[in-house]
Amino acid sequence: MQLRDYQEEARQAIHNEWDKGMKRTLLVLPTGCGKTIVFSSVIADLVREGKRVLVLAHRSELLEQAADKLSQATGLNCATEKAEQTSINSWFRVVVGSVQTLQREKRMSKFDKGHFDAIIVDEAHHCISEGYQRVLKYFEDAQVLGVTATPDRGDMRNLGSYFDSLAYEYTLPKAIKSGYLSPIKALTLPLELDLTQVAQQAGDFKTKDLGTALDPYLKSIAKEMQKHCLGRKTVIFLPLVKTSQKFRDILNQHGFNAAEVNGESKDRKEVLSDFENDKYNVLCNSMLLTEGWDCPSVDTIVILRPTKVRSLYSQMVGRGTRLYEGKTELLLLDFLWHTERHELCHPAHLIADSEEVAKQMTKNIEESGIMVDLEMAEVTAEEDVLAQREEALAKRLSELKRRKKKLVDPLQFEMSIQSEDLSSYVPSFGWEAGPPSPNQLNSLEKLGILPDEIDNAGKASKLLDRLDKRKAEGLTTPKQIRFLEQRGFQHVGTWPFDIAKNMIDRIASNGWRTPHGINPKTFTVNNEVSE
Repeated sequence: MQLRDYQEEARQAIHNEWDKGMKRTLLVLPTGCGKTIVFSSVIADLVREGKRVLVLAHRSELLEQAADKLSQATGLNCATEKAEQTSINSWFRVVVGSVQTLQREKRMSKFDKGHFDAIIVDEAHHCISEGYQRVLKYFEDAQVLGVTATPDRGDMRNLGSYFDSLAYEYTLPKAIKSGYLSPIKALTLPLELDLTQVAQQAGDFKTKDLGTALDPYLKSIAKEMQKHCLGRKTVIFLPLVKTSQKFRDILNQHGFNAAEVNGESKDRKEVLSDFENDKYNVLCNSMLLTEGWDCPSVDTIVILRPTKVRSLYSQMVGRGTRLYEGKTELLLLDFLWHTERHELCHPAHLIADSEEVAKQMTKNIEESGIMVDLEMAEVTAEEDVLAQREEALAKRLSELKRRKKKLVDPLQFEMSIQSEDLSSYVPSFGWEAGPPSPNQLNSLEKLGILPDEIDNAGKASKLLDRLDKRKAEGLTTPKQIRFLEQRGFQHVGTWPFDIAKNMIDRIASNGWRTPHGINPKTFTVNNEVSE
């Protein structure tokens, strides 16, 4: 088994976390980047050490996929713990188990609590649920690896209540730039779909109400799809089986070869096979195909099941991100969802690190009216957001003039060093969300940062680490940044320490006035080096 570079890094990172005593750790990989391959390699390592491993999932397709991939990649076979199948008395060291089966007390009690040395939780964003927790608490001495494709910080905060650490994360933009996944282009269709009357249930839209709300728009959506999807291979996600079946019929009236599958479809395998072999060019489903099914030739995704749950959104889009010969991009159709109460997921949420950038991306894509590459859209949105932040910063700084003059506001520091990861930081794990310690606050103030605005330990730790790194790299200090930017110099945080020191010395020797011939607003480090 030859792992890709990031897969090998992930494998080693997982073992490092366990070796450090982090018993429960997470791996985040986008759909299509080989999460099953990575945890198969980890399982092989554990089996070589003589350990027993449980792979836990909530769907038969995921268990079958894990067993097949494990056998193909490592040669290891496994026993199954599901319904009437049992692994008791099996000599295999790996068990794939259904959480629905194992959570039953009668079934679980057949195992000694120390039976498994490690547990792999596939689609780990589900593991906070009661059934998973019942199994994980029973085998509480086992090391745990959770594997998920979700990019959602909301999910990460929830997962942080159970997992001790994030061992490794490989992002969708990295995978696309490295050529492992298909580029994504988004197009917002000019249809306003009114969801203001749709109720909420379990943190998301109520599917029954969604189906009713969508019905009046299905023919209009089909007409729009005629303009963009007739020559493409499309998967459509809808909220209800009856809505999915109705839309299939409408699409067939508009020139498509559409099929529909659902949990009750007796010919499901045949329909999926026919779709993969191009008998159909559109496949409608009611959220059946979010996990455990792959068809790399899919090049268009239409989400008619609006959601504010990013893990669900990314799973739907993930059905089309894999590479395929002749496929140049994945087209993701978005809509002008009209809702007063909910922040919905849009294509921007697949790659944007911050909600601020995601909102700007969504606005820009909607206004463009054309197909837009997501990576390019992110760059433009980040520039727009940066300009807005700088404008807001100017106002804020004017209000802060009377405050501690010797200290730098954290936002000014972050903006000056152009650090998106600090500006958009959100704590994931429990300790990060707590208040900063007195030592952290004292250290920040000694280093020239105004600590009043730092409200959690994770942000304080990240700032202190960044300041140490900047010192080692010979970059400007917060006090240099404050002094020079007060005099109008731009983005001093990107300057080397020595150039900033030289400029301050020149200003000091000139009676604390900017030397003749230097314009702070146009001055750059390159000017200084060339001179």
